[in-house]
Amino acid sequence: MLGISAYYHDSAAALVVDGVPVAAAQEERFSRQRHDPGFPERAVASCLREAGLRPDELAAVAFYEDPALKFRRVLATWLATAPHGFPVFRRAFPQWTGWKRRALDDVRARLSAVAGGGPLPPVVAHRHHASHAASAFFPSPYPSAAVLCVDGVGEWATTTLWHGRGTSLLPLAELRFPHSLGMLYSAFTYFCGFKVDSGEYKLMGLAPYGKPRYARLIRERLIDVKADGSFRLDLRYFTFQYGRTMTGRAFEDLFDGPRRTPEGPLTEREFDLAASVQQVTEEVVLRLSRTVLARTGERRLCLAGGVALNCVANGRVSADSGCEEVWVQPAAGDAGGALGAALAESHRRGAPRAHVRRGTDAMAGALLGPAFSAGEVEEFLRRGGYPAVRLPERELPERVAGELAAGKVVGWFQGRMEFGPRALGNRSILADPRDPETQSTLNLKTKFRESFRPFAPAVLAEEAKDWFELGQESPYMLLTAQVAAARRREVDAEAAGLTGLDLLRVPRSAVPAVTHVDGSARVQTVTADRNPRFRALLTAFRERTGCPVLVNTSFNVRGEPIVRDPAEAYACFMRTRIDLLVLGDFVLDKRDQPEWREEGDWRAAIPMD
Repeated sequence: MLGISAYYHDSAAALVVDGVPVAAAQEERFSRQRHDPGFPERAVASCLREAGLRPDELAAVAFYEDPALKFRRVLATWLATAPHGFPVFRRAFPQWTGWKRRALDDVRARLSAVAGGGPLPPVVAHRHHASHAASAFFPSPYPSAAVLCVDGVGEWATTTLWHGRGTSLLPLAELRFPHSLGMLYSAFTYFCGFKVDSGEYKLMGLAPYGKPRYARLIRERLIDVKADGSFRLDLRYFTFQYGRTMTGRAFEDLFDGPRRTPEGPLTEREFDLAASVQQVTEEVVLRLSRTVLARTGERRLCLAGGVALNCVANGRVSADSGCEEVWVQPAAGDAGGALGAALAESHRRGAPRAHVRRGTDAMAGALLGPAFSAGEVEEFLRRGGYPAVRLPERELPERVAGELAAGKVVGWFQGRMEFGPRALGNRSILADPRDPETQSTLNLKTKFRESFRPFAPAVLAEEAKDWFELGQESPYMLLTAQVAAARRREVDAEAAGLTGLDLLRVPRSAVPAVTHVDGSARVQTVTADRNPRFRALLTAFRERTGCPVLVNTSFNVRGEPIVRDPAEAYACFMRTRIDLLVLGDFVLDKRDQPEWREEGDWRAAIPMD
């Protein structure tokens, strides 16, 4: 079963065999266009190649939403907001009366090209939130669970509650556009000068630097939240329903002036706006979680939808909702809809959930993308004339751990590429978390991004509770927890009085590079069954330093998708302050490499994220 998401953002393909995800990838990794919305032709080809299948051998192709229903919502919104939305209506209506309305026909035509004109399986549509719910529950390790999906909007739904049991999903309740928690968060993303559908994670990272002094105003003027988590927006303050922007004059009047200019200086207002909308978002998600748990009588909760990538809110749910455990789809956004649609159709046709009997999830550590063999890596190095040393399996972790302990930054390229927005140890940049200078060095000289952006710790799963106040495993880096009390450092009175980005200068724990200014960390727990080589490296680092934690950030620079192949990894290595590159078994020291030359400034070709 092939699943496809496309035509909005983060297009992807996923392949499911007998209910088991066997391959999945986002098109951006092939096109090198961040959040690529186009038909995922190369991702489809990659998934089929991984499984050794032809298009005509597929049982069906599942699309992640219903284009006709989405068209009716778009048309109804334009009519309801007339005449304000007429300029956008005039530009976009021809597309919506054409190929967008008949997106399934476009999918068939594109698949026919992939198949070389051969026979095709049927193409079926699943509703957007049904795809999200399927991606959340079906790969989870639970025989039954409550399911919550929250995003911007699908066809009409913006928030849905479900009960998953066995191979079925029962819808319980939904909230509809334009009342959307995702849109509320994106409105503040836009107002703070970041890109919508891209910069929301920046807003989340900015929140700990501020005070939630606007939270009461948001509750009183923008969103009316009920005890069960249901809500309505006051649409007078928003423009997303009829324009290309998210906010207008009324929003500016409410929040002390015009929106921040993108790339302009960050002020106390932006810090406080981020803190405020983050607090409100956490409250709403927490109430919704309690409601779906109560309605289903379940003790386990599954999450998906773009808002489920808000790991701080997920951490609140894990700690305060009363559930025993939370499982979040690692590709919780629209890319994961491709997987959800494939799973929904697969289980509708009778596929089992065999992994549940083993007590594991079905995501294979989210390592579902393409891999490159040792022979392919060796051939790449030979053709380029790039000096490298090949190390045996036992020596590789020891060598790299020693370099990390000496303060080196390592590009770590292994096995199959991750599916979803997080690097989980196969397309990662790694560093020593004990050095308080690591965060600024990685942000400014390696990733070329804003200094406030936090980094995540990867930690040996069995030692996680000694370092972080984490009540469960977090294999996909989607839960935030406080650093354990025994690992914290006291902040002196002078440092306690700092505000804004000055807070970055204050070490707050034994692992300052992964400790945010509020004492939290976005944790990835690492086990041998999901990623044995990455675990071996963490083990070697612990044996050398006593610390079972590494900084783990995605292998890319700002505005660029995560690297996919050895050539992209090598280019990123040479363009940045990465000291060592590990391509599978091969170790490359930058000091040994030939001079790197490119025509023009490579950064000019990468748009800001």
